[in-house]
Amino acid sequence: VNNLGDVSQLLIKGLGNRRTGATSVNAESSRSHCVFTCVVESRCKNVADGLSSFKTSRINLVDLAGSERQKLTGAAGERLKEAGNINRSLSQLGNLINILAEISQTGKPRHIPYRDSRLTFLLQESLGGNAKLAMVCAISPSQSCKSETFSTLRFAQRAKAIQNKAVVNEVMQDDVNFL
Repeated sequence: VNNLGDVSQLLIKGLGNRRTGATSVNAESSRSHCVFTCVVESRCKNVADGLSSFKTSRINLVDLAGSERQKLTGAAGERLKEAGNINRSLSQLGNLINILAEISQTGKPRHIPYRDSRLTFLLQESLGGNAKLAMVCAISPSQSCKSETFSTLRFAQRAKAIQNKAVVNEVMQDDVNFL
């Protein structure tokens, strides 16, 4: 892509491919996760010394499918299977967040299960790599959603404990033809 309009078109196309469906809890519930990855590359040439540099950055914008209690949604058949897959994926992400938070707090190395799901594999760099992590978690003030709200807040608290060490991704080259 070359401009903001191209980015907007891709984002709209991706959102159009997203699965949604009505449940007894939510009129338009997200039935899939959405990961929008934008890679920005910049090339610069220093006129004074002739050195060229290449920097790359990546941003993952992620909207997770909601974790709705299967009893409350009235899901059956294909919707029930879909809900099970969503909850399993969110559980695997929560497990990964727990492990990364523990490693950040204790410094003890251990196996990190990035390959447990497609979601955790896609988010590997964002969660435990050369990255800065910011997360927005949506909660409900409704008393009937108290359990989900507390679960979301605990998830956010664990994610906050993850400490990545981000450094600039820059390649220097003295060859003027590098870029």
